[in-house]
Amino acid sequence: MTLVDAPSLLRVGPLLTVPNGITVVRTLAAVVAGVVAVVCASMTLLVVAYGVYWLGDMLDGWAARRLDQETRAGAVLDIVSDRACTAVLCVGLVVLVPNTAVVASVFLPSFMVLDTMLSLAFLCWPVVSPNYFHLVDRRVWALNWSPAAKALNTAGVIGAVAVGQYQWALVLALAVLVVKLWSAVAVARLLDRP
Repeated sequence: MTLVDAPSLLRVGPLLTVPNGITVVRTLAAVVAGVVAVVCASMTLLVVAYGVYWLGDMLDGWAARRLDQETRAGAVLDIVSDRACTAVLCVGLVVLVPNTAVVASVFLPSFMVLDTMLSLAFLCWPVVSPNYFHLVDRRVWALNWSPAAKALNTAGVIGAVAVGQYQWALVLALAVLVVKLWSAVAVARLLDRP
């Protein structure tokens, strides 16, 4: 399901679905593991927490599509859960690797504010989730929610940090910030159309 009809816009659920269960479990597991990683000063546990977050995020999306359980409520839950995981894990990374503070100071506000607003913008149109934003604007979708964009927007920055390339991580975080700013302007213009 990609488009929703007008009456369906009022019905956002069901909320009790397999993908939403996966989202809740992966969020709790990643956040708890991230907090324990900081308390124990364990980079290994922080890496495990990131793995749980990313694998769980892929699994809940796959399950939603495979089981035909994509819902607007599930999309919002996924977006909010991604922010909870990212906030805890990014702060944990800064605590354990202080050299990442500059990268985090660019990446975290970009993801927590700009990307959140962009991701929730799908609610203004009759689409089920940001994954179908190409039906609204193909360029904004390609830069933010296409498979390549999803991989580069977060994993690229974290990957560069993981291999100790903090300058590249900062360049990628700045590039993502520019893309998010451009996308926010584009979405604002779409919303201003009659």
